[in-house]
Parts: sequence; C-alpha cells; structure tokens
Amino acid sequence: MDALFEFLCRMGDNTLVLGHRVSEWCGTGPVLEEDIALANTALDLIGQTQMWLGLAGDVEGKGRSADDLAMLRDAWDFRNVLLVEQPNGDFGQTMMRQCLFDLWHEAQLAALSTSTDPRIAAIAQKAAKEVAYHAERSADLVIRLGDGTEESHGRMQAALDLLYPYVGEMFESDAVDAAMAEAGIAPDPASLRPAYDSRLAALMAEATLTLPDSRFAHSGGRTGFRHSEHLGHLLTQMQWLQRAYPGATW
Repeated sequence: MDALFEFLCRMGDNTLVLGHRVSEWCGTGPVLEEDIALANTALDLIGQTQMWLGLAGDVEGKGRSADDLAMLRDAWDFRNVLLVEQPNGDFGQTMMRQCLFDLWHEAQLAALSTSTDPRIAAIAQKAAKEVAYHAERSADLVIRLGDGTEESHGRMQAALDLLYPYVGEMFESDAVDAAMAEAGIAPDPASLRPAYDSRLAALMAEATLTLPDSRFAHSGGRTGFRHSEHLGHLLTQMQWLQRAYPGATW
C-alpha cells in the first residue's frame, strides 16, 4: 500500500473516530455549555476528517471519496490509534482521552505545517487553529477536575490510569513513518515524545494527578493489525445509514 495514502488514512481515521466518539455526548452533556462545546469539537474533527480522507482518496487515485473511505471500510481497514476508539466513560474520562490526544495532535499539526507536501501543510495549518482551542480547553478541564473535589480527583486519576497505556502508540514508528520522514512530509512520531512527556508531566502535576510508572503501550490500531472490540460497535452505529442506503452523502 502507498505510504502517503496510509499516512493520510491514519490522520483522517484518528479525527473521524474521535469525532464520532465525542459526538455521542450531543444532548447528554453535563451542562448546556459543555454539551455545545463537545458538539463543536466533534464538528471540528469531522471537518478535518473530510480534508484528510479527501486528500487520501485523491492520492489513491481509485475514485474513492472521503465519504467512501469513512463509511464503506471495515474495522480492519481503519488506521486510527486505539486511544480514540476507547469508550467515553464519564465526563472526566472523556476529557482525559481528549487531553491525551490533543497534546499529541497539536504537536503533530505544528510539525506538519512545514511539510514538504503543500497540500498537507495547508490542511495542518487550518486544523491547527481548531486543535489549539481543543488542547487549551481539555487541559483546563483536566486541571480543574483533577485538582477539584475528592470525587473528581479520584475519577480523573482512574481515567489517567485507564488511558495512559494507550499513549505510547501515538509515538510508534514503522516503515510508513520512515518514508514520510525521509521525504520531509511528516515527522518521525518518536521525535515528538520528549516534548509531549514534558508537557504532560507539567499538566498532571498542576492537576495533582500521578502519571503511571509503566510505559507499557497497547498497539495495533494505526497498522490495522489489532483494534479493540470497541471499534466494530462504533462503526456499526456510524456506518449503518450508508450501508442501508448506499449513495447517501454527508
């Protein structure tokens, strides 16, 4: 498979799956303001998906659109990291997942903004403005909830303990990443880890939360080798309309 197509699917699948997960809060947010903020975050991510997967379809050259790639692939064809397909849990767990992803996403887009591929640089520069807001908001909520009541602190620590083992996959490198780095299209994911770790440690200290000692990382999502059981259920909900009524557009 073409490395550039694979890379673009990884970017688009991350935003698509997380966007769908966040959209599940629509109408059920803890307060009206948060409900609206979550819906806007989901819309931003889905909008970014259309750009990444639209470009992926162009690069592939087989006539598949962003809609086709989003709605007509099976779970084993998706290239998102396992973190984004994890269930929402409570509001704190959702915010922790968002924060862990946003910090990586912000660094990734900053690096892609100087990509040698002008199409990728343009998408990254546009998405970076939205993601900067996402990262600021999720970090603020993690701090407020972590350093909040005994109840909120306990829930945020539990969320961190649950989700931190999914962080490492975002920084794994393989042949696709090597090809992208060699061409100057995208950074080596591992090169982003030191700054991420430093920023996350400072944030968690402010939130009075303790990072797990273990650096064990679940993996298999970004290569499609092994997704969690949650992705299939998510795709069943997300794709059923297109599967039931082929040709519907979004």
